[in-house]
Amino acid sequence: MVPRCLIATRSPHKLGEIRQILADLTFIELIDLQGAGVPEEPQEHEIEKFDTFEENAVAKARHFGAKSGLPTIADDSGLVVDALAGEPGVRSKRYASAQAPDPESADRLNNERLLQRLGDTPLAQRTARYVCVAALALPGGGVHTFHGTAEGLILGHARGTGGFGYDPLFYDQRAGMTFAEMTPAEKNARSHRGRAFRAVGRFLSEQRDRLLACPTRESDR
Repeated sequence: MVPRCLIATRSPHKLGEIRQILADLTFIELIDLQGAGVPEEPQEHEIEKFDTFEENAVAKARHFGAKSGLPTIADDSGLVVDALAGEPGVRSKRYASAQAPDPESADRLNNERLLQRLGDTPLAQRTARYVCVAALALPGGGVHTFHGTAEGLILGHARGTGGFGYDPLFYDQRAGMTFAEMTPAEKNARSHRGRAFRAVGRFLSEQRDRLLACPTRESDR
């Protein structure tokens, strides 16, 4: 029986990236929350209440692992801007408003707020990094965390139509383009999420025998 692992996110953009990054894990079936039969509940919005990416990622992995009974991967990620003393940080998704009607509107409002906060700060001082912490919660209570960062600059205007979040403003100096100007493969090769989840993939490969022994709920079949 092929072991199953839950990717615990409600974001279709993030889910797509994670599936692409972990595409080589052919010995395991990666399922989403809908596939695991975990309905969305209002209290989910209270899980990410901590001040660090790691605490939020671990809380999500444990929450959805308990709901599903499966090995569960969750992440918390965001943008850290040096000139803003680390803003927006763990509040990257809710930087401008917690009440945006849809993800696209939230991205637009967040980017507008970021540019407003930076004002006329010179480009050389607009250093920033994307941060991702992925947490893997295993049945039995063990949790493992994996970290990834990507360094860049925040431009004064958007460039590119790909990606999501702050990608149109996040300029990778070595690549010479924003994350939104990259192909999905190019972004995954350089991004914070790509680095964190490739580490997850290596760990899962090393733990293959243990995962094969993990129980799988029959109701998920």
